[in-house]
Amino acid sequence: MAKKYNFFAGPAILPQEVMKKAQAELLDFNGIGLSIMEISHRSKDFEAVINGAETKIRTLLGVPENFSVMFLQGGASLQFGMIPMNLLIGKKADYVNTGAWAKKAIKEAKLFGMVNVAASSEDKNFSYIPETFNFTADAQYVHITSNETIGGVQWMNFPETNSVPLIIDMSSDIFSRKIDFKNIGMIYAGAQKNIGPAGATLVIMRNDLVEACADGLTTMLSYKTHAKEKSMYNTPPCFIIYIIKLVMEWIESHGGLAGIEKINNEKAKTLYDAIDGSNGYFKGTAALKDRSKMNVTFRLPSEELEEKFINEAKKAGFIGLKGHRSVGGCRASLYNAMSLEGVSELTQFMKKFAAENK
Repeated sequence: MAKKYNFFAGPAILPQEVMKKAQAELLDFNGIGLSIMEISHRSKDFEAVINGAETKIRTLLGVPENFSVMFLQGGASLQFGMIPMNLLIGKKADYVNTGAWAKKAIKEAKLFGMVNVAASSEDKNFSYIPETFNFTADAQYVHITSNETIGGVQWMNFPETNSVPLIIDMSSDIFSRKIDFKNIGMIYAGAQKNIGPAGATLVIMRNDLVEACADGLTTMLSYKTHAKEKSMYNTPPCFIIYIIKLVMEWIESHGGLAGIEKINNEKAKTLYDAIDGSNGYFKGTAALKDRSKMNVTFRLPSEELEEKFINEAKKAGFIGLKGHRSVGGCRASLYNAMSLEGVSELTQFMKKFAAENK
C-alpha cells in the first residue's frame, strides 16, 4: 500500500502503533478468547480498561482530584445543549464567539438562558482571538472554544475569569499541550481528533459544578448521573474507550504532553515557515499571533489553483487538504499522530507545486 498522509480535520489520523495493537488484540483481548467489542461492560476486563483510561487521562492532563472524568456520547454538539441545560436554566452565561463551533454553542445556550457574547471576532471573518472581553460578574460560567478547526485560530492563553468557572470546548487541541486548570470548571472534547475514534466525548468537570447542575432533568442528559455512575449508567462506547486507553499510553510513551507539545510546535513551525516563505503564493488566513498549531488554514492565488493543488496533493499521498466547505481554501490538520516527516513531505510538495504553477 502506497504511503498516505492523513491531514483530515476529523475523524482524524490515529497513531499507527495504536491501530496495530488494536488489530493484534481484536479477536482475542487480553487472552480471554473474546474481542473487546463483545465482552460485558460490567466485566472485570472492561472495568480495567475504563479505569485505566481515566487514570492515564488524569495523569497526562494533571486533572485535580476534585474533578470528575466522564466518557459520554453525542460529540461536542450534544454538549452545546447539555451544558446550559444543566447549568444555565433561567440564568446568564458569557460566551466568546471565535468561529463556527462557538456560534453553535451560543445558539444552543440561548434555548435555556441569557447569553452575553463577551467578545467576537466575526468582524474579521473569525481570523483572530479577541483580547478584550465584556464579562459579567453574575455569569454562571464563561464558555470558549480553545481551537477553531474551520478558521484555524487557537487560544494561546485562556482568559482570566476571576471566580467565574471557565468552560472550554477543547475538541481539537486537547492533549496537544499542557494546560493549567486554574479558573477551569469544565473541559469537554469529541474524541475524533487527539483522543481516539469518533463516537465518544470526554468531559472533565469540577465536582462543585456537577453538584450545582439542575435537578429534574432526563436521566441521560444529567451530568449528575454520569459522574455518580462513573460513566457506566448505560453501556458506554466500550471499543472507543479501549482505543482511548491505547492512545493515552502512546502519548505517555512520547514524553507525555511536554513531549507532544514540543513536536507539535515543530510541526506547526515547519508548515507556517513554508507558507510565509512562499513569497505570497500561499497565504495563511489566521492572524499571526493566533495561528492554530492543530489546523493550518491557507489560500492559493486562485480557487482554480486551490482545486488543482488539492487534487494533485491527493495523488501524491497527501489526503484531506480541502478547507471546510463554508470557507473554502486549504487546511492541513496537524494532530498529535501526524508525524514531522509527514509535514516536511507536504512542505516539499508545496514548494514543487508553487514552482510549477506560477
